[in-house]
Amino acid sequence: MAKKLYVGGLSYDVTDAQLNEYFAQAGTVESASVVIDRMTGRSRGFGFVEMATDGDAQKAIETLNGQEFAGRTITVNEARPMSDRPRGGGGGFGGGRGGRGGFQRRDY
Repeated sequence: MAKKLYVGGLSYDVTDAQLNEYFAQAGTVESASVVIDRMTGRSRGFGFVEMATDGDAQKAIETLNGQEFAGRTITVNEARPMSDRPRGGGGGFGGGRGGRGGFQRRDY
C-alpha cells in the first residue's frame, strides 16, 4: 500500500519532476507534487511524495530527512491525514480580542 510523505523546506524552484527523481533513489515513487500558492502561482516550499510501499517510505524518511536538496535542507516525515492536523486559529475581524481601541480615560 502506498504511503504519503510530507516534504518541507523545498526550494521555491523545485518542480514535481525533480522531486520525483530525487525520491526515486529511496524506492518506487507513485506520485510527487509541490504545493503551489493559488494567488501567486509560486511554490509554497513544501510538497508531498507518495511511495509505493511502507518500506520505501521508511527508507526515504531515514535517508533523505535532513539532507540538502536544491540548496536547502529538507524535512521528510509521514504525512498526517487532514483530520489529524490542528486547525488554524485566529482569522476573522479583530482576531477575537474584542473591545474597543486602546484609549483609557484617566481623571487626575
